[in-house]
Amino acid sequence: MGQSVNSKSVSMTMIPAGDRSLTIRLIGRLDAFSTGSIWREAVDGVKARGWEDVVVEADGLDYIDGTGIGLLVQLRTIQTERGNRIDIKGLRPEFKRLLDMFDPSFFTNIPPENTEKKRFLEKIGYASAELFSDMKSLVSFVGEIFSALSFALKKPSQVRWKDVYLVSEKAGIDALPIIILIGFLMGLIMSFQSALTLERFGAELFVANLLGLSMFRELGPLMTSILFASRSGSAFAAEIGTMKVNDELKAISTMGINPVSFLAVPRVIAALSMTPLLTLFFIFSSLIGGAVVMLSMGYPLTAYISRVFSSLNISDFLGGMLKAVIFSIFVAGIACHRGLMTGTGASAVGESTTSAVVSGIILIAVVDGVFAVIYYCLGI
Repeated sequence: MGQSVNSKSVSMTMIPAGDRSLTIRLIGRLDAFSTGSIWREAVDGVKARGWEDVVVEADGLDYIDGTGIGLLVQLRTIQTERGNRIDIKGLRPEFKRLLDMFDPSFFTNIPPENTEKKRFLEKIGYASAELFSDMKSLVSFVGEIFSALSFALKKPSQVRWKDVYLVSEKAGIDALPIIILIGFLMGLIMSFQSALTLERFGAELFVANLLGLSMFRELGPLMTSILFASRSGSAFAAEIGTMKVNDELKAISTMGINPVSFLAVPRVIAALSMTPLLTLFFIFSSLIGGAVVMLSMGYPLTAYISRVFSSLNISDFLGGMLKAVIFSIFVAGIACHRGLMTGTGASAVGESTTSAVVSGIILIAVVDGVFAVIYYCLGI
């Protein structure tokens, strides 16, 4: 006797023939709504005995979607793993073409997951290899960016200037409030803390020298670049990463357009033009914060301004602006690189954004250390 399973859309009858052969007769629609009702019975029926031959009579099926094909693939996989035969008869040509797209050997030869824990040295080796590969990819991308920028200098008409202006507005003008606020607070806090220490020696006026020199040479470009990486660099990575997940980058490449020139170059140019200006606003707002502290301590504004600029020279200003320019290139470049390297999945864009911010800040610190050594050797 055969075993029958009925649902609203599909009917399944399993008819054993002795101990070696099993016939499964399917009638109706094998779709996402009906397949679930017969899946367990069909799989358990095939697994129950080591059937040498399984015949699926599918001539009574009016419709099959991906879920129904999945059931047939599962039955074929079970028989293939056991070295037994399965014959699917009467399947309409359009459904057979869909079924033939899936090779059962692909599902039977899946390597077992390696659950063995890696040793400490193995973890270091894997991390080092991954870091080396990432650095290699980053160096290659930086070279591609500089090549694209040199081409843009030769042929400015090829640059998408509307995008440059739009990115400059979002990354520059829209960032002014946070830049001015953080700069003012940093100048205020640094001046107040320094004044408390220098007050013991009656040298509170030298707070102006300390603040001016540190902001122009070091903290101004450094803090502005970190804020740029956190605010705009993350946006660059998220925008390009979303395009990568949605396969828009493939569409751009299919049209013969280089994604680096199309997406990265306008953002790098915008960062290159906006970061030095943001650095100036950060420095001047920090000096205003310092002026508030000095005025509260009874020092005139003219004395504060004269002390600030008497301790500075043109090399301090140009050195800070050079840092801002180089930082902006690296921050925008690595943000675009992380966006272009975005993987697949719901968390891919978030991971790229986080990686862009963290990598950008680390790279800023490393480059700043290189600048410190170079300036020391040059006596600047």
